[in-house]
Amino acid sequence: MSLDTPVAFIIFKRPDVTAAVFQRIAAARPKRLLVIADGPRRPEEAAACQQTRAIIDKVDWPCDVATNYADANMGLRRRISSGLSWVFEQVEDAIIMEDDCLCDPSFFPYCEELLARYREEPRVMMISGNYFHGNRRLTDDSYYFSRYTHIWGWATWRRAWAHYDPMLTTWPEYRDRPDWPDDTVSDIERGYWRHTFDRAHAGEIDAWSYGWQYALWEQKAYSILPAVNLISNVGFGEGATHTRTVTDLANVARGQMPFPLRHPTEVRRLDAADSLTYARVFGPKPPGFMQRVRGKLGRIYRGVAGGSGPHA
Repeated sequence: MSLDTPVAFIIFKRPDVTAAVFQRIAAARPKRLLVIADGPRRPEEAAACQQTRAIIDKVDWPCDVATNYADANMGLRRRISSGLSWVFEQVEDAIIMEDDCLCDPSFFPYCEELLARYREEPRVMMISGNYFHGNRRLTDDSYYFSRYTHIWGWATWRRAWAHYDPMLTTWPEYRDRPDWPDDTVSDIERGYWRHTFDRAHAGEIDAWSYGWQYALWEQKAYSILPAVNLISNVGFGEGATHTRTVTDLANVARGQMPFPLRHPTEVRRLDAADSLTYARVFGPKPPGFMQRVRGKLGRIYRGVAGGSGPHA
C-alpha cells in the first residue's frame, strides 16, 4: 500500500501506544505525514514527550514529513484547533489519527475512497472509523450518515474544517433558530446539547470537538460512520490522565471493512442508529451505570482518551 491521502498524526507523551499506531501508519505508507504535538505540562513530562516525538524519526518509506511541535503546553482546545488548522493550510484533505487509536488496515482505503466520493458534497463534513453498536447490524450498506462526530480515527476536507468554530461564537443566534431542534430527536437530547453548547460557548470546557460537533449541526451536514468498527482506543487505564477507569468503550474489537464498498443510495441521516447512540452513550441509564455514562460523553467528544495527543 502507498496512501495518496495525507495523514495527520496527533501525539503527546505516550511512546508505547504511539509506536503501535505509528506501525499501522507505516504499513499504509502515506506520501505525506503531518505530525502535531503539544508541549509538556510539567518538567517531568519533557522526556516522555521527546521519546514520543523520536518515533516519527523512524519513517523509512518515501514520505514528506512535516511537524508542528509546541515548546510549551497549549492545552486541549488550542493545540488541536491550531494543529488541524495548520494541517489544512497545507493539504486539501487528511486522515486524522490520534496516538492511542489503533485502526484496522482497511480504515485507510475506506477513508480514501470516501474522501474522493464526497469531496464536493457539502452535506458531508467528515468520515469516522467508529461504530459503537457491536454486532448489531443497522444497515446493509458499508456506512451510514449520522449527526454525531466520532473522532477516534477520522478524515475530513479543508472545505469542511473551514466551518470549525472552537468557541461556538454563533451559538446564541443558532440556539434561537426555529430549525435547531431538527438536529436532535427528543426534548431530553435537545436539553442535553443546549446545556453542553452553552458551557462550551462560555469557555467552561477546555474541549476542541464540541466546536466540531456544532459546526456540523450549524451547517446542516452529516458525518459518515462505518457499519463495522475500524478503530480501537487502546489508551485507557494505567498512565492515562482522564481515562484511568476502563469502560466498555475501551479496546472495542475491530473489524475489517469489506470491499468494494456498498454505498447508500442517498445522503440521508439514519435516525434509528443515532437514537441508539444517544441512548447508549448519553441517555439516562439505570442506577449504577450513571457514573460511567457521564464520563463517556467527555471522552468521546473531547477526544480525551489515555494519552491521546495533548488530551492526557
